[in-house]
Amino acid sequence: MVLDLMSPSAKKILGLVAGSGYLPSIVIKSCRVTGRLLFVLALQGHTDPALVREVPHAWIRLGAMRSGLGLLRRAGVREVVLTGAIRRPSLRELQHDRSTMDFLANIQALGDGGALKVVINVLEAEGFRVVGVEDVVKDLVAPIGLYGECTPDEQAWADIRHGVKIARAIGTLDIGQCAVVQQGRVLAVEAAEGTDAMLGRCRTLLAHQEPGGVLVKICKPGQERRVDLPTIGTTTIDNVAAAGLRGIAIEAGGALIVNRHVVIKKANNLCIFLIGINPGALENSLL
Repeated sequence: MVLDLMSPSAKKILGLVAGSGYLPSIVIKSCRVTGRLLFVLALQGHTDPALVREVPHAWIRLGAMRSGLGLLRRAGVREVVLTGAIRRPSLRELQHDRSTMDFLANIQALGDGGALKVVINVLEAEGFRVVGVEDVVKDLVAPIGLYGECTPDEQAWADIRHGVKIARAIGTLDIGQCAVVQQGRVLAVEAAEGTDAMLGRCRTLLAHQEPGGVLVKICKPGQERRVDLPTIGTTTIDNVAAAGLRGIAIEAGGALIVNRHVVIKKANNLCIFLIGINPGALENSLL
């Protein structure tokens, strides 16, 4: 189903380019609650078909960039939000769309952050305004301070500070957004596998005779903050607990918490601390 609304009210239509995961569903739910008109550009092989069953949408291959821009225009979309995980396509998957193949071939050497900046530049050059998911869904951005009942001790704070340093280093290279540290030892850093898979690796690396480690998740230096902000949800809490870690530190004002109240309740039940930090202040405390 494709909208064709060219009236003045069409300016209110939000275009959602939906990947996988839970954030696209949060955007759709928010638009239903607020009454905002929505058009979803669903990506074959990425978007859950159930997600778009009851909303105006169109399906495209990830390689059909030019077609996707046309669909957004015909739907009357002016503002676009990009959210959800998207697997990078192979050049073979793009072979039927020469303009997209040329475009994506040029960003294959970039990290995810660099690639997303290029995508945003293309959308804006085509006349769309790109907005962040937190501009659509309120109460997503992590505040500063402790959220639940469990608190980090002195060793946990030392691990958080070291984790900030490591996460900043890999972020500068556009590799990932988070690190796991236990007793000053770096157990893992995030790369292309994502946070959940990284946490899975930590299960075999944790020194179980010592206090559990911490997950530190912050923005990359110079990150484009309208897309791909560090995000945690209930699955993150489950995976942190399964890995034997004892806490999570995320960037206040620069990370998202999906279903915050549910996340905090689960963290309390599993005795995991959850805290919003100012990475810059912690870095300065190391000087």
